[in-house]
Amino acid sequence: MRGPLLYSVRLLAPLILGAACVDAPPAERPAEPDRFPPAPTASGASEAAGGSAAANETSTARAIRVAVLGTSLTAGLGLDAERDAWPARLEELARKGGFDVEVINAGVSGETSAGGLRRLDWVLRTGPDVLIVELGANDGLRGQDPRRLEENLRAIIRRSRRSLPAIRIILAGMRAPPNMGPEYTARFDSIFGRVAREEGVALISFLLEGVAGIAELNQADGIHPTPEGHRIMARHAWRVLEPVLQELERTR
Repeated sequence: MRGPLLYSVRLLAPLILGAACVDAPPAERPAEPDRFPPAPTASGASEAAGGSAAANETSTARAIRVAVLGTSLTAGLGLDAERDAWPARLEELARKGGFDVEVINAGVSGETSAGGLRRLDWVLRTGPDVLIVELGANDGLRGQDPRRLEENLRAIIRRSRRSLPAIRIILAGMRAPPNMGPEYTARFDSIFGRVAREEGVALISFLLEGVAGIAELNQADGIHPTPEGHRIMARHAWRVLEPVLQELERTR
């Protein structure tokens, strides 16, 4: 039986598909790196999902748990998230590949890297073996300082490892809207590869590769992927997740 997906939508504001620019939700207070404020509760989340770091211990008694911390790209805004969003498609690919996997969709529309950092505690309480971090698109839309984005991504990675030492982490790369100017775009786009390399995590080079800017792969708003667009995103993620799952299977 297919593992349940935990779906959370907090702000129903549009996000970005690649280089498109839309109205963003109200700006969020920057996360403070040394604080761990309470995170919002996701609809449908179960308290039994895991309340301690011990839930991260691998065990043949349960499926490998993959949590996706992300934006509306992950939440599947405009779609049936439990069927069409890329985390659901990713779970299907993993199961077809012979892995017993449960993918937890912790995407929130309008989310920034600061908001993701504030929600991290809740996401880690689900006891993931793998954390995929899909954050940064809204930071770019709002023109936020790329240094703050980098600090937040590093804080998410380091806090996750402190809470769950055995966790595997995958970072999903994003690109800044070109209307922010070449200097900003270059600073923004360089963050993901550098953070992945220096923090020792796996990298999806650009989650929206082959989707961004392609009309037939976007919904009517022109900025959110269609079901087919999400299938392409899932394939990008699968190429990086599969070897991680293989390594986990060898240690179970």
